[in-house]
Amino acid sequence: MSAAKKTGNAVVWVIIAMLIIGLGGFGVTNFGGTVDSIGTVGKTPIPVNAYARELTAELRTIQARTGQQIPLQQAQLLGLTDQARGRVITNTALDNETARLGLSVGDQEVADQILLSGQFDGIDGTFDREAYRYSLRQNGLSEAEFEDQIRRETARAMLQGAIVSSVAAPDTAVDTLFNFIGERRGYSYVTLSAADLAATVAEPDEAAITAYYEANPADFTAPEAKQITYAWLTPDMLLDQVEVDEAALQTLYDDRADQYIRPERRLVERLIYPSTVEAETAAARLESGEADFETLVADRGLSLADIDMGDVTEAELGAAGAEVFAMNEPGVVGPLDTDFGPALFRMNAVLEANTITFDDVRDELRAELGVDRAARLISDLLSDIDDRLAAGATIEDLANETDMVQGNIAYFTGQDADIAAYPAFRAAASAVQEGDFPEIQELENGGIFALRLDEITAPRLRPLDEVRAEVIAAWQAAETTAALTAKADDIAAAANSGAPLSDFGTVETAEPAERGAVAPLILSETVFALNAGETGVYADGDLVYVVTLDEILPPADDADTQDMLATLRTATADSIGRDVFVYFSQDLLNSAGLTLDQAAINAVHAQFP
Repeated sequence: MSAAKKTGNAVVWVIIAMLIIGLGGFGVTNFGGTVDSIGTVGKTPIPVNAYARELTAELRTIQARTGQQIPLQQAQLLGLTDQARGRVITNTALDNETARLGLSVGDQEVADQILLSGQFDGIDGTFDREAYRYSLRQNGLSEAEFEDQIRRETARAMLQGAIVSSVAAPDTAVDTLFNFIGERRGYSYVTLSAADLAATVAEPDEAAITAYYEANPADFTAPEAKQITYAWLTPDMLLDQVEVDEAALQTLYDDRADQYIRPERRLVERLIYPSTVEAETAAARLESGEADFETLVADRGLSLADIDMGDVTEAELGAAGAEVFAMNEPGVVGPLDTDFGPALFRMNAVLEANTITFDDVRDELRAELGVDRAARLISDLLSDIDDRLAAGATIEDLANETDMVQGNIAYFTGQDADIAAYPAFRAAASAVQEGDFPEIQELENGGIFALRLDEITAPRLRPLDEVRAEVIAAWQAAETTAALTAKADDIAAAANSGAPLSDFGTVETAEPAERGAVAPLILSETVFALNAGETGVYADGDLVYVVTLDEILPPADDADTQDMLATLRTATADSIGRDVFVYFSQDLLNSAGLTLDQAAINAVHAQFP
């Protein structure tokens, strides 16, 4: 089967599924009256339903990503309507070209695509015509309309496949990328830290503090923040109101007995043989020193992972349990009979019995049950608090009249302290707008909260007195890095003049590695910027590296590298093919001409909330 044909089949199967589900969820079916297109490309109309489907797909995608239904006005601001319209215009340009070329598929091909898709199979796994008709009817499509859509999509896919699959990746481009990705470099380096300085950096004087503060205002500027007042209630806050009786605690302990009462166990490996004779022969080889246990395992065509039983109790070992548990030190015993045949057992460690008493975990169990019951109490309060908010209660009212606790926070993206540690609160704080009414929302731990946006404060430079300690720490860190970098530069200069790197510290030598395998990875750019034998410097905060490039090697000549080359060749061809197809589609559109009917477009938009 040709690449174009494969592409056509794959695309059409997806199309069949999308045509059926694409209109669901937003109430879009079809558009009656005389409005059947939003414009034309050449002589080919741009179907109004096709635009509706594309727009629906965009909205469904963003809804799946955010968990929220996006209003059309917001979708327009995000450019989603433009993207949907662009796709349907491009598709129509291709339809116009396939019509000009006389490219189409027959009824049998359309029927095969529908039958093979499986979208309309009945409970017996075969095509169900009634299910087919019902699905189309539910989505406002006739059989003729749906099958015509498949016919056009298949022809379009054939045209696209013919263009994309005909593009070959230039050898020069592939080889350049391959050498860039696969080239290996061996290197050595010395790591410098503050301990390598002759003296630690002293605290700055007032002039240095002020100068650093004024030179780095961005580091000490509070970001734009939402000033939020909130009320919240978590299960922990209600623990003193919850009573947990001893019987419930004992029941919970008993239910988890296997966690708290652990019998004596052994770490065991079991090597099974087909017969007693073979097992005894293996044991004799082991005892004489002719073979070790690992060799016996390999002789059976197994790995240690295959025979590892983990930690087991005596009962779990069955008839072999007594002899294995009679061993007080690691070793091998057997052959011993098992349900699977004679076996040698290697015992690797003794795990003593361990019992955690009820008294040991009483407080832990009480806290767990208490939190559970407190969460249920909070759940029971939801209706009352909802009613209060609906009646106009403020955040302050909730704090005064219920068990909820009031708080304030200057919230900004990235904050995760206190209540902002909860993802649900961060999501609500990010979304809240001025004028929004507080509403009760749930936290991940069973708690609840409501919030109100009071104001949005612009970014502000925090006063020096407020951030003095931060300024001092930052100045010292910068001075330490500068001192280390200066020392590293001196070492690099000496190394480039012939001095061995080992004269300046402990040298770590790395095996030749590709760009993505350099360790530490932060040295990759430096390593691949040096010439062979050259030494350079890389500073990374409180660590500075002096790096010498020892050798440059071509990509490895092995199966993995050849697979990478083949993948790279295919990916490059696909990328160029997609670009060619984009230019081809644009040229078709430019040649045929485009007209749009804004009234028809508005009619489509009117169908969306």
